[in-house]
Order: sequence, then C-alpha cells, then structure tokens
Amino acid sequence: MNQKELKELIEFLIEKDIAEFELERGDVKVRIKRAGEHTTVHTHGEPRFYAVPPAPIAVTEVGAASVVAEPAAPAPEEGLHIVKSPIVGTFYEAPSPGAPPFVKVGDAVELGQVLCIVEAMKLLNEIESDVAGEIVKKLAANGQPIEYGQELFVIRPKK
Repeated sequence: MNQKELKELIEFLIEKDIAEFELERGDVKVRIKRAGEHTTVHTHGEPRFYAVPPAPIAVTEVGAASVVAEPAAPAPEEGLHIVKSPIVGTFYEAPSPGAPPFVKVGDAVELGQVLCIVEAMKLLNEIESDVAGEIVKKLAANGQPIEYGQELFVIRPKK
C-alpha cells in the first residue's frame, strides 16, 4: 500500500465518518482509529503517518524497532492570537515562487493584511490577519498541505 492509497483511504473514512478501520493485505496491516480530532494510522512494513491537528503530518520511515516522533504542540502564551486556516489546501507564504514572503516572524501586521495564500482546488485564497499586532510564530511550512482549522500564525495583538 503506497502513500496515495493511504491518503485516499483516510479521506474516504473521514468522509464517511468511520471511527475505526483495519485492513490486512499480505504482510501489510493497516489500522486506523479516530478519536475526536486525532487520526492515527498504523502500518506494519511501511511508513507511518500521524495527523494530529493542528500539527502537520509527520512521515517517518519505520523499521521493526523504530520510534515515530510526533510534532510537539507550541506552548500557549497568555494573550496571543492564533490565525487558523478557514479551508483545506496547500499553504504558500509568498505570492509566487521566489517572491519574498507576505510576513516574517517579528513583522508588524495590520487588520486585514494578507498573511499567506491557501490554494484549494486551483483557487488561491488570501488569508488575512483578523487582528493588528506582531507575528510571533509561523506554524506552517511553505508548500505544506493544511487542514481546516489548522493553526497557521501566532500574533501578539497590539495593546
């Protein structure tokens, strides 16, 4: 079972709201169990995928005794504002390849300022800041697939 097949299987299970699924095909065993907003996929003999919203998907090659490291969630700080993705798509930090990013950590942003683009179904959707302040952290990587509600930026609002 390749990555594309696993992705299609996960999308189908999410679409049909199936909480638990197990498949054995030859020496490959896939077990998917969803609890709340967490999706965990276990495969034996292939890569492992962990999608723990809002963290990005971590893909790690595993052997018999390997350990998969999950991305750590950022520690919340009092009074910070989180900008979340309103759609599923691909995150882009700049208007075009080779162009400077819309914003960088430390930049001051105004209400309504474009922070990034999320491409969905060949449409480029500008994601705007819903608060004025300073960019504290960027939580998505350029070209990375993102989910609905995934955290993209941390902003310290102006006082």
